Amino acid sequence: MTTETFAMTTLVIPEYDDAIAFYEGKLGFTLIEDTDLGGDKRWLVVEAPGGGRLLLARATNDAQTAAIGNQTGGRVAFFLHTDDFASSHERFIAAGVEFMEEPRHEPYATVAVFADPFGNTWDLIEAKDKND
Repeated sequence: MTTETFAMTTLVIPEYDDAIAFYEGKLGFTLIEDTDLGGDKRWLVVEAPGGGRLLLARATNDAQTAAIGNQTGGRVAFFLHTDDFASSHERFIAAGVEFMEEPRHEPYATVAVFADPFGNTWDLIEAKDKND
């Protein structure tokens, strides 16, 4: 039987080095690959500590530039799961990550929305144990 795996998603950004500074420097993602493709284009991949990869792609035309920070039409674009919300939230705030709200306790999780410097929104989320 064939198995497919969702491996990576593209995130359109304005500049490579600013994206590395945020995703690696503030969120603690690992820079997996940074390959010069010529013509001022790079293949830039970061990975969250627990898995999940982003291809950080610099906008190269007006349509891509217009999509920066609004790739999901105003919805939360990404979901970063943690097994210790309080610790992750505190670490992110100390690193300068700007949260758009105070943490809230929903029936399914503890969650708070933050934005990257480009306007993309993320949920920092700790799912509740289904046995609770």
